[in-house]
Amino acid sequence: MHLIVGLGNPGEEYEGSRHNLGFRVVEGLSRRLQAGKPIQRHKSLYTVTKYQTKQVILAQPLTYMNRSGLAVNALMKNFKLDPADLLIIFDDLDLPPGTIRLRKKGGSAGHRGIESIISVLGSADFPRLRIGIGKPPSFIDGAEYVLQKIDLSEQEMIGEAVDRAVEAALLFICDGLEAAMNIYNQGLSYPD
Repeated sequence: MHLIVGLGNPGEEYEGSRHNLGFRVVEGLSRRLQAGKPIQRHKSLYTVTKYQTKQVILAQPLTYMNRSGLAVNALMKNFKLDPADLLIIFDDLDLPPGTIRLRKKGGSAGHRGIESIISVLGSADFPRLRIGIGKPPSFIDGAEYVLQKIDLSEQEMIGEAVDRAVEAALLFICDGLEAAMNIYNQGLSYPD
């Protein structure tokens, strides 16, 4: 069983923001896998579905970004999962807009959702899929930038990145992280 968690903030005011790209990927996976209507439990909206022979939980934490670890921990305990069964999907300021990158583990790089998960789980050893949103202009604070709606000029590029992230997550489910990294990290020389 795999737990795929897309990070974001619940509520209409956050829809379409850079910080909600994880939610968008989970929604794309849900459509692709024809998952049923999500239920609200374990501090998340989630659904249990199947992809080929694998059981998959698709989740969106309802705890808000900075407390994502509470939802992830509740889901992992309920379904008795290990960190290796987890894939966290989130936006990343350090990657150029429209790029994606998978990693086995690592620090938070200042991302509050990842900080929360590391803090609650007591480990940074869990797979993650990052979607690049780029650095904010010098006159905009990073915290403000991630909560802004995606610019019209970037919507197509970000939409394509979300589609690639859906494909990468499906490959992770079927063939594992290494296989997904070998295909979706190729040719990238961006910072880890």
